[in-house]
Amino acid sequence: MKRLLAFIICSCAVGSIFSQETDTLTTVPSQQHVTVWQQDETVVAPEKKKTHRLPNQHKVNVGFRAGFNSTMYQVSSLKISGITIDDVQNNYKIGYAGTLFMRFNIRKHFVQPEVSYTISRGEIEFDRLGEHGTDVEPQYAYLRSSIHSIDVPVYYGYSLVKEGPYNMSVFAGPKLKYIRTRKNDIEFENFGQQDVVEELRRFNVGMAAGVSVSISHIYFDFRYEQGFNNLTKSVTYTDATTTGGTSSGDISFKRRDNVLSFSLGVIF
Repeated sequence: MKRLLAFIICSCAVGSIFSQETDTLTTVPSQQHVTVWQQDETVVAPEKKKTHRLPNQHKVNVGFRAGFNSTMYQVSSLKISGITIDDVQNNYKIGYAGTLFMRFNIRKHFVQPEVSYTISRGEIEFDRLGEHGTDVEPQYAYLRSSIHSIDVPVYYGYSLVKEGPYNMSVFAGPKLKYIRTRKNDIEFENFGQQDVVEELRRFNVGMAAGVSVSISHIYFDFRYEQGFNNLTKSVTYTDATTTGGTSSGDISFKRRDNVLSFSLGVIF
């Protein structure tokens, strides 16, 4: 009986200890800590697109053009040793020019000043015997010239078409020409005198008119130029019959500019 009672007491004690250990192992925390990350949303404003303005939308334009010219001189008078030469043939040659220009716009009207460096080339051919040599073989003489000048025209123009990137204009105005005498190359061949030298007038006045077309920034024009005054100031030569000094009077020569030109460039 005593043994049975001792067994029961030991069993109860072991059961109590086991129950406490199980409670300890199965304890669940009553609270869980949850961390929430909040995303910072930043609103970015869209960038404004830059608008490209066309040349037609500017009040002031600047540009550069380069091109070719063809010069045919208008010879109003040519006398050699008292013989008047009436039949003069112009042989045109190609020259060159580079120009900076500005355009001040007032609606469809504009004023366009320019500064150009121009090389004009031309050739004059004639029979120096004139009408007196009809029964003999002709004696052809030549005048070849390459003239360097700085041209300053001022044009008034009107835009016939001015819409979007397209512009078509007509223009006209006076032109001042400054001839760089030291740069010129003038050759007299078979004139019958020795060492013929032509002195040109430094300042000359003329007029020009033309048509220009631009598509966006591409610009090209065609123009006609006419000089008002005689380019030749005097013609001298070496007199072989005297002491070798220079003489004048036997050669009388008057010529004016007559130029067609075409150029291509850009305008902003």
